[in-house]
Amino acid sequence: MRHGKKVNHLGRKTAHRKAMLANMACSLIEHKRINTTVAKAKALKQFVEPMITKSKVDSTHNRRIVMASLRQKDAVTELFREVAVKIADRPGGYTRIIKLGNRLGDNADMAMIELVDYNEIYNADKAKKKTTRRSRRGGSKPAETAPVETKASNEEE
Repeated sequence: MRHGKKVNHLGRKTAHRKAMLANMACSLIEHKRINTTVAKAKALKQFVEPMITKSKVDSTHNRRIVMASLRQKDAVTELFREVAVKIADRPGGYTRIIKLGNRLGDNADMAMIELVDYNEIYNADKAKKKTTRRSRRGGSKPAETAPVETKASNEEE
């Protein structure tokens, strides 16, 4: 039974698991997407999303909390400078897990975890879809086109 089981231990002791998740989170922040197993990706999502939420408010307190978990100064700096600016208007759901299939060596379920706002493929069509039909309904009528003058009409004058 799974009563009260809130943490996937991933077959590791606590210190090893925390170090592994911190390293994976730093790699995710640095490279914007990483390939790993599905179980590790789900554990990483729970680990990294609260830190991304804390990075929205750039204060000394939040930086220290994130630094205590990530343990790499460069990753914390990039998180607060670049990633936080890009996800500032998003209310949550900063990462996406895409299942890739099974690994050849041991048949483990593989997945790619990525930061949502850094994927240009998925976000390309959403950026174009800004106008809606409602904005044209009550708006002004299209301007009438002026008659085009030709060279012949200019020579007659």
